[in-house]
Amino acid sequence: MIEVIVVARTNQAQDICSFELARIDGAPLPAFAAGAHIDVHLPGGLIRQYSLCNPPWENQSYLIGVLKDPASRGGSRAMHEQMQVGQRLLISEPRNLFPLSEYAQRSLLFAGGIGITPILCMAERLHRLGADFELHYCARSSERAAFVGRLQASPFAERVHLHFDDGPAAQRLDAATLLAEPAADTHLYVCGPGGFMEHVLGTAKAQGWDDQRAHREYFAAAPINHTNDGSFAVQLNSSGQIIQIRADQSVAEALEACGIDIPLSCEQGICGTCLTRVLAGEPEHRDLFLTEAEQALNDQFTPCCSRAKSPLLVLDL
Repeated sequence: MIEVIVVARTNQAQDICSFELARIDGAPLPAFAAGAHIDVHLPGGLIRQYSLCNPPWENQSYLIGVLKDPASRGGSRAMHEQMQVGQRLLISEPRNLFPLSEYAQRSLLFAGGIGITPILCMAERLHRLGADFELHYCARSSERAAFVGRLQASPFAERVHLHFDDGPAAQRLDAATLLAEPAADTHLYVCGPGGFMEHVLGTAKAQGWDDQRAHREYFAAAPINHTNDGSFAVQLNSSGQIIQIRADQSVAEALEACGIDIPLSCEQGICGTCLTRVLAGEPEHRDLFLTEAEQALNDQFTPCCSRAKSPLLVLDL
C-alpha cells in the first residue's frame, strides 16, 4: 500500500472531478502503462478502482477522474464529498487489466462518459509512439464530457472526434461505418457505460472483429435478475470443506460467513480482483471481466457475482 495526499482537485465536467495524488514524502510513484488503474481505499472499508489518466511517463503524481454516480454504492459519493486537497488516503500500486497493444498497425479508441480516463492515457501513449490511431469520445452533452480541453489542446487533436447525444445528427457516432471491414492488424479499445459498451462491441462482433483484438473495460455492471437463482454448493479443494450457497447470497458472502477471506473490490464482476480457479463443476458466469472464450473454459469464475450451473463447484481454495 502507498500513502498519498490529494494535492489537487478539479471539476472536469458536470459531476466529474479529477484528483491528483502524490506521495506524502514527495518521492516518485511506481511506473505504470496506459490502461492501468489503482485501488483507492476509502472511509468505511470501501475499495474502488480508478483508471490513471495522466501521461504514463509521468510518475511524480497520479491523476484519476471520478464520476459522481447517482446510483453510487458509496465509493464515488465518498470521493466527491470527502476527498479535498490535503486529504490522505491509501492506494495500491498500479495494475493493468486493460493493456494497450503498442505495436498494432492501427488502434481505434472508443470512450463513453467517464470511460475517457484510460482511453486518454492510451491516446497520449500512442501519439508518443508515432502510432496510427483515432479517438471517438461520446457523452450525453458537452457539459458532461471530461478532459475535452486537454484533448483539444493535445498535439493529436485532429485524431479526436467528439460525439454528443444532444448535438447535430451529423456528429453522432456511426459505429457500423467506423468498424466496417476490420483489418487484421487493427485493435479496438472500448470503455464506458454498459449500454455504450454493448453497442460498440456488439457492432464490432457483427462486423467480424476478432475477440482478441476487441479490448474492453467496464466501470459498472447492469443489474442482474436474481428471480430464478437457486442454491448450490462449493467445495474447498485444500480441506474438502463443503459450503452451501443460498439462493439469496453470493459465493463470496458464503465464504466470508465461514471465515474464508478472498480479495474483493468491485463486487460486480468487472475488476477481476476475486477471480478464483474452478477445478470441477460448471460455473454460471455473470461477470464482465472474462472474455466469452475465457468463460467457455469454465476453469475460473468471479465469486462476487457468478453462480453455478452444476450442483457443486470445486474451488482452488
